[in-house]
Amino acid sequence: MDVLSALIFFAYAPALAILWYFYHADRYEPEPRRYVIGTFILGGTLSVSVAFILESILTLGGLIQPLLPTTAFYVALVAGIVEEPAKALAILWPYNAGQMDGVMDGLVYGAAAGLGFAATENFMYGLGWGLGVTLMRAFLTPIAHATWSAIIGVGYGLKAEGKVDSLATYFFLAMFLHFIWDYYAFMSATVPAYNIILIILLGINIAILRYFMLLGLEEDRKRVLHYWFKRRDRS
Repeated sequence: MDVLSALIFFAYAPALAILWYFYHADRYEPEPRRYVIGTFILGGTLSVSVAFILESILTLGGLIQPLLPTTAFYVALVAGIVEEPAKALAILWPYNAGQMDGVMDGLVYGAAAGLGFAATENFMYGLGWGLGVTLMRAFLTPIAHATWSAIIGVGYGLKAEGKVDSLATYFFLAMFLHFIWDYYAFMSATVPAYNIILIILLGINIAILRYFMLLGLEEDRKRVLHYWFKRRDRS
């Protein structure tokens, strides 16, 4: 396997494997594959492009000078503030198409957007810094990005149900967790002990995903008859 093929495989295969897991976990009312795959693709194209342009302007100079010195704190803050709304652009596609009506739908589509973003980001890191960087990130950042965008996705799912009016809390939590992760990831380059905090944060992310999944499955169990009549009407 040549280097480029290895980069593509290790950037996208772990993310697609995780997406496969979430897609099949939604067993009561599986989402249309074209919307799930489309959200993954949008997360890895549109969202990455928007985030790359904005972050280039805010942290690298670009059209304007950076607003603040590019410290680990500032770069991590910009990443959280920019990338989570950028990933939400991908989630808006199934939301506006009327495909989201609950926690589980929000989890699947949110995770799809985050996984697509993480895969392309890992591929780009590999192009710039080598295959070793992609390998190191391959099984960490997909879970992290999936969690952060799943939080926003769940917010959209609840909004579609009429259970929440504002998504501000969901966006804030996603951006905060993203900021904390990136900050300690940057700091761990000079202080290896900070990797312990990253392991703890990874555990928190997994716990959040598990909580959303259990919550979504329980919600869907209560609507089994609703889904049955819905499928019957379509047939």
